[in-house]
Amino acid sequence: MNYREFKNKFQAVPLIISKDVVRQLSNGQTFRNQLNRWHKKGLIVKLKRGIYLLNKNDRKNEPSLMFIANQLYVPSYVSLEFALNYYDLIPERTADLTSVSTRKTMRFKNEFGVFIYQQIKPNAFRGFKLVKDANDMPLLLAEPEKAVIDFLYLNLSRFQKKIEEQFSISYRFQNTESLSEKRLLELAKTFNNKKLMSVVKDFSSFIKNEAEQ
Repeated sequence: MNYREFKNKFQAVPLIISKDVVRQLSNGQTFRNQLNRWHKKGLIVKLKRGIYLLNKNDRKNEPSLMFIANQLYVPSYVSLEFALNYYDLIPERTADLTSVSTRKTMRFKNEFGVFIYQQIKPNAFRGFKLVKDANDMPLLLAEPEKAVIDFLYLNLSRFQKKIEEQFSISYRFQNTESLSEKRLLELAKTFNNKKLMSVVKDFSSFIKNEAEQ
């Protein structure tokens, strides 16, 4: 398969998974060698080992960052600061895209940016939903409440004294009236962590105080 044939076949595909292509070929190693040559020439972009897409001029679809994040590390869902900003629960847009996985903590860097994955226990791997990006591609995204709980759990060591002050000043939580306190507690319980439950109760108090102001 030459590059023109490869381009015509995969122009409309958001990401190219090399192992899926190899299954269809009689000589997989030859194809892998071709991928390396095309990558060195700038004809294809390497997102991580085994995952590629065509160069900007040749691809027809521009995959979203959240879709890429889901595909780079499976299973995972977008959460933490990126999701909090997506829901306008914090004002700052993060440079890195943050996700949660049951696999070990991982980090990937490519021309689209930095993709960070934080590990949680399998019992807590819930509270996400299937959504579609602007290209109608499916991806997994944390519910607003789960993005909050994931963030609190993975930053527990930072919460010591004056916790409510940290919510408003350090992390600048906003628009919290849209959150369900019941759902926050439900999701927090899946972590089976006493300190998390205590911090979540403080967060619920913060929500009430914000609503009264």
